[in-house]
Amino acid sequence: MASSPRAPADPVDARLVRKLADILTDTGLTEIEVEHKGLKIRVAKQMTAAPMQMMAQAPAPAAAPQPAPSAPAATAARAEAAPVQRARGDTVNSPMVGSVYLQPQPGSPAFVKVGDTVVAGQTLMIVEAMKTMNPIPAPKGGRIVEILVEDGQPVEFGEPLAVIE
Repeated sequence: MASSPRAPADPVDARLVRKLADILTDTGLTEIEVEHKGLKIRVAKQMTAAPMQMMAQAPAPAAAPQPAPSAPAATAARAEAAPVQRARGDTVNSPMVGSVYLQPQPGSPAFVKVGDTVVAGQTLMIVEAMKTMNPIPAPKGGRIVEILVEDGQPVEFGEPLAVIE
């Protein structure tokens, strides 16, 4: 019987590569490189960004189940209700899209309430955008005559938040 010629020994240890890949998975790293006796092995995994709509499905605080109106109907309802509810004074609008919070932490007192006197720069509420809490300062001193949002409510850019006179 003739023996087949032997392939040269593979200098790369498949078990080592698998072990490095397991380290990537266990640690959350995206790349690891090892060099030993002149042999360099680099293992990397490609990360792909999740579509934005998938990220928007993160758990939110639970509210009482209600059928959600279609987006145009909800916007139209807000547009119709907004002018009727406006008090005299200057409107403080949201500078960004996010969720508005009326107090610094759940269970603590609100930053301000209707009837409070505020000074320019005083925090009225916060808008959370991308896990960042952004204080909304009073643009001028005066009295809070109306708060137009509920705690935890999503807000759009430019949406009225409060009225100061």
